[in-house]
Amino acid sequence: MIDVAVVGLGKMGLSHLSMIKAHPEVNLVGVCDATGYLLDILAKYTGVKTYKDLGKMLDEAKPQAIIIATPTHLHAGMIREALERGINVFCEKPLVIEPADSVALTELAEQRGLVTQVGYHNRFVGAFREVHRLLELGAIGPVNTALAEAYGPVVLKPSGKSWRSQRATGGGCLYDYAAHPLNLLTWYLGAPESVSGSQLTSIFSAQIDDAVASTLHYPGGTAQIISNWSDESQRKMSTKITLWGAHGRIYADRQEIQVYLRDTAPIPEGYQVGWNVRYTTELTEAPWFYLRGEEYSAQLDEFVQRVISGQIHGENDFASAAATDRVISLIAEDAAREDGRLAVAEGPGATAPAKKSRIGAALQALRGRN
Repeated sequence: MIDVAVVGLGKMGLSHLSMIKAHPEVNLVGVCDATGYLLDILAKYTGVKTYKDLGKMLDEAKPQAIIIATPTHLHAGMIREALERGINVFCEKPLVIEPADSVALTELAEQRGLVTQVGYHNRFVGAFREVHRLLELGAIGPVNTALAEAYGPVVLKPSGKSWRSQRATGGGCLYDYAAHPLNLLTWYLGAPESVSGSQLTSIFSAQIDDAVASTLHYPGGTAQIISNWSDESQRKMSTKITLWGAHGRIYADRQEIQVYLRDTAPIPEGYQVGWNVRYTTELTEAPWFYLRGEEYSAQLDEFVQRVISGQIHGENDFASAAATDRVISLIAEDAAREDGRLAVAEGPGATAPAKKSRIGAALQALRGRN
C-alpha cells in the first residue's frame, strides 16, 4: 500500500480522486482544494482528511505520492513543492506552460530519484499502443507522412473568463487539446527538427486560440497537426492519428486501429497483406475500476506500480512530457512569426488583425453569392 494525496477538485481532479480511492493498493491520505463546500462534502461523506493549503497537507498527511489536477499555471510551483519534499508526482497535462520549467522539474525529479508521470492518457488506449508496437516492428517502414488530429465541442460561443480562457493560465486549444496528438507524435516519431506554417486561430475566444494548425519537420518527412475545440459536430473529444510509410498506412482513434500493409511489408503476427482492423476492446485488459475510459484507470495504475517498485523511468514521465512541452512552445513561437509575416505582406501600416478582417470580409462576400 502507498499513501496518496490529491490536489485540485475540478473535472479531472474528481475523476482521479474516484479512481485512486478505489485502487486496491492505495491509501488516500488527503485532498486539497480552494473550494470550501467541496471539501466539506468530501469530509462529511467519505471521511477523507481535507485541506485548503497544499504545504500543510504535504507536511501533515505525508503522502508518498501526489496527484496534481489544478489549472496549468499552478503546476510548476506545486510540483516543485512536492518534489523538494521527496514526494512522487502524477500531474495532469500539459506539464507546465514554460518549457524551461519542465526541464528544471525533470532534472529535480531525477536528482531526488522520484517517480513522475503526466496525464497523457492516449498512450494507454489500446489502439494507440498498438500503433507504437507496429512502428517498433517496422510494419510500414520509416514514416514519411503523418496527420495528427483532435476535435471537440469545448468552446462553442463567446463566454466569460475562466482559467482555460486566459493565455497565461490555460494556454488555449494548443495546450489543452493539440497537446494530446502532439504527445502521440513525439512518442511515435520523436521530436521534430523544426515547425513551420503554424496558425493559432481564435473563433469564439478573445484571448486564446480555438483552432491550431502546424507542420512538423522530421529528417524523413513531415507531420501535420490540426486541432479545433470549437467543433460542434463532435459529441466529445476525438483524437486521430494517420501514418504513412513505404510499406503501408496506419490509422487509429479511440475505438480502433486500421492497418493497410503492402506485399513488401514485414507482416507482424496476426496481420496479413491488405487491410487489417483491430478494436481497442480486444487490445485492452479490463481495469480494476472504470470511469471515463479504461485508459484513465490504466495510467493511474501504471503510476502506482512504479511508485511501489521504485521504477523512476516509465511511460509519460516528466522527460517525455518535457519533449511535448517543447514542441508546443515551438508552434506558439512559429505562429507569432507567421502573424508577423502576414502584417509585412499587407504593407508598412497594416497589422495581422487587419489582414484577418479582410479575409473575413472576403468570405462573407462569397457566402452572399451562394
